[in-house]
Amino acid sequence: MWEIERVVPWFEEEYSMTFIHWLAGNLDTDDVVQGAIHWKDAVWKWLTDSAMWSTFLFVVLKIVIIFIITRIFIRVINKIIDKSMEQKGDNGRFRLNTRRLTTVGELLKNVTNIVFNFILIMLVLSQMGINLGPLIAGAGVLGLAVGFGAQSLVKDVITGFFIIFEDQFAVGDVIQTGTFKGTVEMIGLRTTRLVSWKGEVYILPNGSITTVTNFSMSNALAVVDVPMKAERSLEEAVSLVKQAIQGIEESNAQILNMPDVLGVQSMTTSEYIVRVVAECMPNTGALVERDIQNNIKRALEDEEHRQAALETAITLEKEDESVRKGGEKGGA
Repeated sequence: MWEIERVVPWFEEEYSMTFIHWLAGNLDTDDVVQGAIHWKDAVWKWLTDSAMWSTFLFVVLKIVIIFIITRIFIRVINKIIDKSMEQKGDNGRFRLNTRRLTTVGELLKNVTNIVFNFILIMLVLSQMGINLGPLIAGAGVLGLAVGFGAQSLVKDVITGFFIIFEDQFAVGDVIQTGTFKGTVEMIGLRTTRLVSWKGEVYILPNGSITTVTNFSMSNALAVVDVPMKAERSLEEAVSLVKQAIQGIEESNAQILNMPDVLGVQSMTTSEYIVRVVAECMPNTGALVERDIQNNIKRALEDEEHRQAALETAITLEKEDESVRKGGEKGGA
């Protein structure tokens, strides 16, 4: 009996059971014929039911219209996103990364597609006569549970999105957030990875990044304080420093302008400090300061050697003069 039921599953229950009973020998052939005729009439009535087909075609037409309108909205919004990203790239800062704009644009497009496709599915289900109340309520409860269970994750993702969208910092920038300072190696929607100058790698959740100091966004200022002995005159010290840094902007491409000697920054009874400043490329202040200090150190060493040579020459000249005077006295 199970085999017969498996072979004829497409019959309506009433007529399929009639056929099964006939095969089992419980019914006459006339009963089976009458059942088949009734089944044929039911099928024909269903196929020729104009009201049912008109309702079905109307529902299909509404679904097609909803689908077309949804596709149009998605295309329009995607065009708006592309146009906004192009304008932001053209009017943004020179350091704006086009790959980042593409990433943000694709992310916004994906969000748009998900939202409109969800609305499309809900509208199609409503046209099919499915009650959306329980579905929407279940989705709301699920979203609430996910929201409470993944608050930090949601916060990280939202913060990461705005970091990328607002171009707060880029890969390769040197930033400091809290006690962490280093070069940005990777920016993701959930985490940001920094590498310190010692090689230490910091992986920071984006939600923990509340304040950022970006050392690569604008030109830096190299500041060098040169200690001078109090015995050296100010005019001589300033002249020596200026001579040491003269032309340094030509030999060092990181220096944008000729360094300025501001003068005395502080002083004590034994020494005074002469400050030198130079505008340089972003995040090159330490290198420029080191270069300026090297030039000034070499100039000070050359000056000391010159002074030592001068003193030696004066001493030798005095000794020669003493020897010459002593010879003249002996001859007399």
